[in-house]
Amino acid sequence: MVRRNFIKGIVCSSVLVGVSQPINANTVYSFIQKDNRKGGRKESYIADAVIIGGGLGGFAAAHALLRNHKTVIMTEETDWIGGQLTSQGVPPDEHQWIETEGATQLYRDFRTKIRDYYKQHYPLIPSAGNDPLLNPGGGRVSRLCHEPRVAVSVLESYLAPYISSGRLKLFLNHKPINSETNNGVVQSVEVESKISGERRVLYAPYFIDATELGDLLPLTGTEYVSGTESKAETGELHAPEIGDPENVQSFTMCYAIDYVPGENHTIEKPKNWNFWRAHIPNLTPSWPGRLLELHYSSPRTLVPRELGFHPEGGSIKEGILNLWDYRKIIDRKKYPEGFYKGDATIVNWPINDYMLGNLIDATEKNFNRYLNESKQLSLSLLYWLQTEAPRPDGGKGWPSVRLRRDIMGTEDGMAKYPYVRESRRIKAVFTVLEEHVGKENREMVAKNSEDAKSAANFHDSVGIGYYPIDLHPSTKGMNYIDFPALRFQIPLGALLPIRMRNILPANKNIGTTHITNGCYRLHPVEWGIGEAVGLLTHYALEKNKTPHEIREDKNRLSDFQDFIRSEGIETTWNINH
Repeated sequence: MVRRNFIKGIVCSSVLVGVSQPINANTVYSFIQKDNRKGGRKESYIADAVIIGGGLGGFAAAHALLRNHKTVIMTEETDWIGGQLTSQGVPPDEHQWIETEGATQLYRDFRTKIRDYYKQHYPLIPSAGNDPLLNPGGGRVSRLCHEPRVAVSVLESYLAPYISSGRLKLFLNHKPINSETNNGVVQSVEVESKISGERRVLYAPYFIDATELGDLLPLTGTEYVSGTESKAETGELHAPEIGDPENVQSFTMCYAIDYVPGENHTIEKPKNWNFWRAHIPNLTPSWPGRLLELHYSSPRTLVPRELGFHPEGGSIKEGILNLWDYRKIIDRKKYPEGFYKGDATIVNWPINDYMLGNLIDATEKNFNRYLNESKQLSLSLLYWLQTEAPRPDGGKGWPSVRLRRDIMGTEDGMAKYPYVRESRRIKAVFTVLEEHVGKENREMVAKNSEDAKSAANFHDSVGIGYYPIDLHPSTKGMNYIDFPALRFQIPLGALLPIRMRNILPANKNIGTTHITNGCYRLHPVEWGIGEAVGLLTHYALEKNKTPHEIREDKNRLSDFQDFIRSEGIETTWNINH
């Protein structure tokens, strides 16, 4: 199919003919259509693939397509690409083997570029500048805690040449509002600028949903699930007896703070302070007292556990986590004396998890209400830290803690987007269950003792990852669910909707359950999912085969797996420890 016929087939007949045909254009093609809503003209664009959502999965999918000479249109709801790493303000949660294994080559290259960015642009002291495993912020959650804006810069550098050449069209501050489908094929997606209200119609043979909440699924009629499945439905050891699509993990409005000794940066008392100061989460098993206190339910045991907060880096009782150190993104000791007034850290703690509303399928009014309430919770936590948090000298409050609005790039200092832990999930050709990846459940179902020591081996693996199954308190009163997982694979079947032919997931919206989402939801895995989906789209276009056909053909699947391995994708774990 030549390019002009592809365009004619879309514009004139509104029927996408041959979803597996590339458009054979070196740049994104644009044209003008009549806009009945305004009685004027509306911009439309055509590319090999449309990616809705510019988070880590969306970025990785885009790069995979672009480096293989495809054209891409990508939209992002905020003005930062990078998702949970940037606009949500969450330093990467990674496993202990990340430096050498368990992520794609592109992801590890990205990590190197983060370190290089600091070494090239920041005045690090020699010991830090010469450290090949530099952890810029020194945070405990990751070997690479860094500022969100640095990640934005590095990610943008990857895309810059493709934007310049016209192969990538990037629309920031755009969200999807409508879609046209025909017989299981997505024909177009309409997006709207959050700034101007201008609408654009996007066409492509393939569409990738890389949104944080799986927003493209309901718009396109793609079958999906949300919330908890029942034990009877999945057979999972840790599934509840009764499923509930409204029962999802809490989300968090993250923010950054630093510490400036001798200065008073106490904010005004938040509007909802009285509510949050008295709030006790209604959870089963119960939460140990008021939310705004230095304690929480230990995720593994659910027994009350003490937390610590000491922005000066002073000693805390043995065994007590100093929250200041957990997600620290600026470590003043890595710089000349006086360059920074103090360290800076990201506040993404159990204390500001918002449990009182579900963003999935919420009305716009309720969505905004939950966001505002979660911001009030986060601001109330800040005010509590500044005025009431216990100090080792017996006093209360740390007024020298300062809200760093500039780090998040927002007027209110909150992240540009909530940190979302759970999304809509496609009804997939194959669904990953706890028995495939959960250590205890795996031991129960594996017949062979050797099989019980490792996660299920998927014949259609398109990536690998690792994280414990970590579920935060939920909107329907479930406390933490947290238990060991095994090093796992990403099966291609979990990336394929049961019916739709040309829409693919590239975030937390793959074929997992509420339980297994808990280990597939973090940074390196989301990136791996997105990169695999991007390569799958490229391969489908080149071979004129649908993704479903690729999986169903043993020889074709093997060839595809060989291809992605040549692109730096690991499909099996090679370590034995």
